[in-house]
Amino acid sequence: MVPLTLLVLALFGLSVIFLVRRARRSALRERLMTEPLPEEWETALKQNVPLYSRLPDEMQRELRGLINIFLHEKQFEGCGGLEITDEIRVTVAGQACILLLNRKTDFYPRLSSILVYPGAYVAKEVWHTPAGVEVEEDSVRLGESWDSGTVVLAWDSIKHGAWDWKDGHNVVLHEFAHRLDQQDGTADGAPILEQRSRYVTWARTLSREYEQLQKKVQRGRKTVMDDYGATDPAEFFAVATETFFEKSRQMKKKHPELYSELRTYYKLDPAAWPRKVEP
Repeated sequence: MVPLTLLVLALFGLSVIFLVRRARRSALRERLMTEPLPEEWETALKQNVPLYSRLPDEMQRELRGLINIFLHEKQFEGCGGLEITDEIRVTVAGQACILLLNRKTDFYPRLSSILVYPGAYVAKEVWHTPAGVEVEEDSVRLGESWDSGTVVLAWDSIKHGAWDWKDGHNVVLHEFAHRLDQQDGTADGAPILEQRSRYVTWARTLSREYEQLQKKVQRGRKTVMDDYGATDPAEFFAVATETFFEKSRQMKKKHPELYSELRTYYKLDPAAWPRKVEP
């Protein structure tokens, strides 16, 4: 048996190491928050992330710092022959970090890597029939978020979704909304909220809006949000996030309570941002 004294000393040593590492990380993050972006990064951000130009000046400064930290801590890997460039890294980071503005964050702590394909890719999908038979088939995808800590994206969809910022489709916002949802270990459409009391209103509002979307989709009626949001609560939250940022005025008008919940969660009010995007 290990003597109790040695066990206590070992635990104390591990605690000290943890605290030192956390202090160093915090100091590095503080420094990165104030560092300017390289000129070519700034150019990529302005060209590929039009939402950036709509942000107030103080939020632009904050976003640049968040991008510095994100790119320092997350790994990118090209797939299907794609070479990862600074343009790709900055374009993804710029959109992913918009979801972190104005609030305390640990920078997607369960995320370790981002895989990027040149275009839509094929993945194996396994599902079970009502009779319990397992079926495996190919599925064409533009992005996905894995519980293991990886986000997969298609570069052509990244560029299209970012530039057409009023269509309500943005694969980076969608998949990184999933990352926020998965942060508590479960993808259920309920990310970690600041106060426990907020979960009641959140659940009531999003459940009602989700059910309404399902009914409209079943009836073939036109909706502000993409039909894919009617798939399940997790997809509803991701699609609602896309709509919140890209069709904010329409969501605020047609779904004021849902908009209010997302505004409280993200601590942002994109409907109040200027429409004009500088070239």
